[in-house]
Amino acid sequence: MKKLLPLLLLLVGLLPAFAQQKKALVGGTLIDGYGGEPLKNSVIIIEGNKIVKIGQVGGVDIPKDAKIISTEGMSVLPGLWDMHVHLMINGHSDYGYWDKKYPPLFKSVIMPASAKQLLMAGITSARDLGAPLDDIIGVRDAINAGKMDGPTLYVSGPFIQHEAYPGTEQFRWGVKGVADARAKVQLLAKAGVDCIKLIDQDQMTMEEVMAVVDEAHKHKLKVVAHAHRPEEIRRGLKAGADCFEHTGLATAPEYPEDIMQLIKERTANSGNKLFWCPTVEGLFNYEYTINYRENLDDPSWKLGLPDSIINDIKQSISKPAQLAYFQATPYRKPTLTRKFNQLKESGVIMLIGTDSGIPMKFHSQSTWNELDIWVREMGVDAMKTIRAATYWPAVFQGVDDKIGTVTEGKIADIIAVKGDVLRYINLLQRVDIVIKGGKQVK
Repeated sequence: MKKLLPLLLLLVGLLPAFAQQKKALVGGTLIDGYGGEPLKNSVIIIEGNKIVKIGQVGGVDIPKDAKIISTEGMSVLPGLWDMHVHLMINGHSDYGYWDKKYPPLFKSVIMPASAKQLLMAGITSARDLGAPLDDIIGVRDAINAGKMDGPTLYVSGPFIQHEAYPGTEQFRWGVKGVADARAKVQLLAKAGVDCIKLIDQDQMTMEEVMAVVDEAHKHKLKVVAHAHRPEEIRRGLKAGADCFEHTGLATAPEYPEDIMQLIKERTANSGNKLFWCPTVEGLFNYEYTINYRENLDDPSWKLGLPDSIINDIKQSISKPAQLAYFQATPYRKPTLTRKFNQLKESGVIMLIGTDSGIPMKFHSQSTWNELDIWVREMGVDAMKTIRAATYWPAVFQGVDDKIGTVTEGKIADIIAVKGDVLRYINLLQRVDIVIKGGKQVK
């Protein structure tokens, strides 16, 4: 009996943990991610990391040993995705300075802080598009192993481009010729990246661009390509890139007709979907940000960062109207609505992505702002906007059978926010409940 006592005590100690593996979210209005009619007075039963039952109050038996989480008066929806983040940066305005000073802290301090900020904002999955390979793989794997708080990450590692900008060789890989292009993609694939990020493809030879995309597809990796300049888009489309980023640096009022024709030809093939992250909120909100600095003072972006880095970031953005990064914004902003509508009407599937981490764009704030701009400025239906941040990202990553909607049998990534997000999408700036993999983290 004495030998059994320690074991019995251990099992008794574990009973509360086992009990809390079952959870019941009760009373909220469920927006499941599929776009159908919301389910009022919903009940969601979670066991371990899975959703096992969905129904309504009075129609679902709630296990006696389940932890009850009231969602009355709340919108309940799948955990959000942000399909364009940069965990290695945190809103600092001087890239040259940042890239010299902080790489030694990327993996141990900066990326973990970025990941935690995203998760607390309700982003339970994210696609990181550009970072030192070993650092971002390490952070992704630590999150997946439960050793670090953050969204489930899908990572590209370093950018693939014609030539790395001086001082950025850790996270930008230049290619010289077709053989080198294939070799670089092979290195990334072997390291275990989830996609390939291609930029400045208008500076590469067409043969190099084709080689990058072809080699990626051979390794079952999708290619995400920059869309800042018309020729980048043309080459990316001709090579078969799977997703494009941004609405462009150009101040031209719309996309050229030949590009729109290429896009329409591509989207006419139902078996070859084309995805696009327009990343418009930073440009739309810039003038508001410099005139009303509440977001710059919000403590949420300081989470996990030491005072020395916080003060460094604050100093770099102390004169937001003078940041070189945004000086062309007043000329670009008037073109965004037309370009956004061109994309919307062309048949591309648009995804929520933000470029989170760029100057004054904090991981704790960027995603909800993008959804808000889509609804408030671009006139996109709130339900479609939510699907662009839940269902469709999961489809792109090929994990829609496991995640992306609140569905029986899928992983329990769920958020809840007080109020009706279909009427007031900006309520997502204050997410009240975050459940990731069945574990309540907020």
